[in-house]
Amino acid sequence: MNDISTGTLFALLFILILLSALFSSSETGLMSLNRYRLKHLADKGNRGARLAQELLKRPDRLLGLILLGNNFVNILASALATIIALRLLGEAGIAIATGLLTFVVLIFAEVAPKTLAALHPERIAFPAAYVYTPLLKTVYPLVLLVNIIANTLLKIVGVKTDNIKHDGVSAEELRAVVMETSKLIPQKHQDMLLGILNLENATVEDIMVPRSEITAIDLDEDWEEILSDLTTCQRTRLPVYRSDINNIAGIIHMRRVINLLSRNELTLENLQTQIRDAYFIPEGTSLYQQLINFQLEKRRTALAVDEYGDIQGLVTLEDILEEVVGEFTTASPINTQNIHPEDDDSYLISGSTHIREINRSLNWHLPIDGPKTLNGLIIEHLEMIPEPGTSLMIARHPIEITKTQNNAVQMTRVKAAIADPDENLAEFDDIDADGG
Repeated sequence: MNDISTGTLFALLFILILLSALFSSSETGLMSLNRYRLKHLADKGNRGARLAQELLKRPDRLLGLILLGNNFVNILASALATIIALRLLGEAGIAIATGLLTFVVLIFAEVAPKTLAALHPERIAFPAAYVYTPLLKTVYPLVLLVNIIANTLLKIVGVKTDNIKHDGVSAEELRAVVMETSKLIPQKHQDMLLGILNLENATVEDIMVPRSEITAIDLDEDWEEILSDLTTCQRTRLPVYRSDINNIAGIIHMRRVINLLSRNELTLENLQTQIRDAYFIPEGTSLYQQLINFQLEKRRTALAVDEYGDIQGLVTLEDILEEVVGEFTTASPINTQNIHPEDDDSYLISGSTHIREINRSLNWHLPIDGPKTLNGLIIEHLEMIPEPGTSLMIARHPIEITKTQNNAVQMTRVKAAIADPDENLAEFDDIDADGG
């Protein structure tokens, strides 16, 4: 070592610090790679991505290789720095060299390279994979020995290292990923993806047409009344029953009825020949499962029943699809049959409107973990059937009851959530018993 010039030692020290920076940056770059983007690039034929993917299948061996190399060059750099210090400053230079080398390594071989790799992991990791793949094969016995010793120590303290798991993404994690991609995909596509993920959390009961609003035909009525209902109906498929909605006879398709009507062949007997068996489902079925069931049963309409077999509502395939893609039949999401915008920035909303429909149409956040309709939410909140003119506040939304009928809230006036729930309390008390 004495035969080597001081200039050469400085050059070697510089090279060792550079190698330390490469080891440090490649470690951070490889560990910071997006595993799903990595798989996508590997499937497209990116060789650097494929090599990095293979290395990351055994991260213990990869880390063993990197740390083995990094520690080797750092220790060698420390030895060279000590020799240079002794030559230039004598015994007193050792402490100076140690402090100076620590600072240089920290800044130029650790913090700066790792920060760069964290910001641009693919630019660092893919070239490094070309180097580490053959290097790992070359020093594999030494890396294996290091891994065996390290894994044995981990097993002693109760950490299992036999199986390295590569966990997938849960539904909640995938939802968070989709929400973070707002700048990469259109908002409409993002809403659709979130709608698909939310199908598992919603049930048929959340979106079904309630029993009181089902449009159906009573076969026991006068033929003139039945004919009037058929000619004014705006539904494609209609349930038919006898006397009581729970006594369902089946479902008729209006296209077939119109064909008979156009040929003047529509009679009660011919109408009954067009009845198809009804499809009954539990009201607690998740929307995702019901979507699958519709596909398997080749149906588009189902009647939801409770635990006693009584009909509680009606749901269609279109209702479920609207949870994903939005409303089919309206140009504006707030110009629906049950939600009408007013000039004072409030909305007239029918009490039978589903809370999920309100939240989806107006981008609000009314609670959905209890009652399914606005009427149910109001009655649960007040614990009584309110009189017209009653005002209340739910989830910071001022609500005024404008019409009640048949022991239910028929129409309300609702405003967007206010910033401070204490604002406007003179106008909207939590419960206005006097109805004003």
